[in-house]
Amino acid sequence: MAQRAGSTNLPLHGGRVPQWLAERMTRLGTVMSQAIVHHYGRDELLRRLAHPFWFQSFGAVMGMDWHSSGITTSVIGALKRGLSPLESELGIHVCGGRGKQSLKTPHELTAIGERVGFDGTALATASRLVAKVDSAAVQDGFQLYLHGFIVTDDGNWVVVQQGMNDGLRQARRYHWLSEGLTSFVDAPHAAIEGKEHGEIVNLTDRRAEDSRRRQLELLGTLGPDGIARELSAIEAHDTPTPAQAPLPHLDLPAHHEVRANDVLVRRLHGTLAAAAERGPIDFPDLLLTPGVGARTVRALAQVAEVVHGAPYRFADPARFSLAHGGKDGHPFPVPLRVYDETIRVFKSAVQNAKLGRDEELAAIKRLDDQARLLERRASGPSVEEHIAEERARSHEYGGRTVSGWATPPDATEKLASRK
Repeated sequence: MAQRAGSTNLPLHGGRVPQWLAERMTRLGTVMSQAIVHHYGRDELLRRLAHPFWFQSFGAVMGMDWHSSGITTSVIGALKRGLSPLESELGIHVCGGRGKQSLKTPHELTAIGERVGFDGTALATASRLVAKVDSAAVQDGFQLYLHGFIVTDDGNWVVVQQGMNDGLRQARRYHWLSEGLTSFVDAPHAAIEGKEHGEIVNLTDRRAEDSRRRQLELLGTLGPDGIARELSAIEAHDTPTPAQAPLPHLDLPAHHEVRANDVLVRRLHGTLAAAAERGPIDFPDLLLTPGVGARTVRALAQVAEVVHGAPYRFADPARFSLAHGGKDGHPFPVPLRVYDETIRVFKSAVQNAKLGRDEELAAIKRLDDQARLLERRASGPSVEEHIAEERARSHEYGGRTVSGWATPPDATEKLASRK
């Protein structure tokens, strides 16, 4: 049975992902997906995409705004662009998307089914029903605007869809996983993300089974007019209704900056220490790269955790924004030279692994293994100090935001003094 994992508050952000970042997100998301499939199989990639904390961390390590609703659209878009050319190799197909793209999902599934041999018509029906459940059976005030359906050649699938509430300036993301799913209307979500607002009518919860049955009985015996009269009588007596048990809730804050309390600092220190210890052993050539070699090893260590980490390690998605920054400049500008090196190293490792040479992928995995060993005793700079250093050196790494290129600190100060 699929399991509901929790909820999260997602600030609703507008705007578009710049092309320079979208292209890199596509390349990095693709090689990370390939690495997960290589190590653990394609069904494991589906499980990870169905985990809300991992999904947010995945987007953050790719340079998106670490806390925003925009991660959903950009990650689904990056995977669709990157994995589509690899469909025959990986057996993974990404359908749907935002707005009009979401309406094409049933047609895409039917066409893929005809090519690879699964029942595309049945999955198209599943796609429609999943969207209907989250828009009608879960009456939480959020209107769906994005529907991503990722399916394997075996017919296993994950759905990631998102709704918005303009009045609250919030978004809610819903995750569905076909693995172990026995009913679309009996606790089928892998997770629901979004801040609870008032009473939420959730008729998909297994505890609502009796309610669903009685609603059908009432409709058959009383009819719509009779139900309206009964409801008026109940409201007149102000009969309280039992509340649903609360779900675990991850509250992604509205503030753009990454603060110390957004990051589990011992894990950050473990990552930095692992990069310092394993880097000279496993990546000696990389360290010779002027200026960015050691910095890239630190980024690789965080990417390695997203590929290999256990679910409990993603409670602080803000930490993964410290790998490649964010397009809005928080926690610091996206270091394009580091980003490109990360992609190059990972792509080389994946390509060699296809030829049976796993040494590079194994070296990246050792970064994650070492970080877990060191995090209990490692020490290092505070989160504020770490971010300040990254900002100060951002221009050395080709730092860029939606507003432009990073400049040396003295140049920024001079510019401010002239205003």
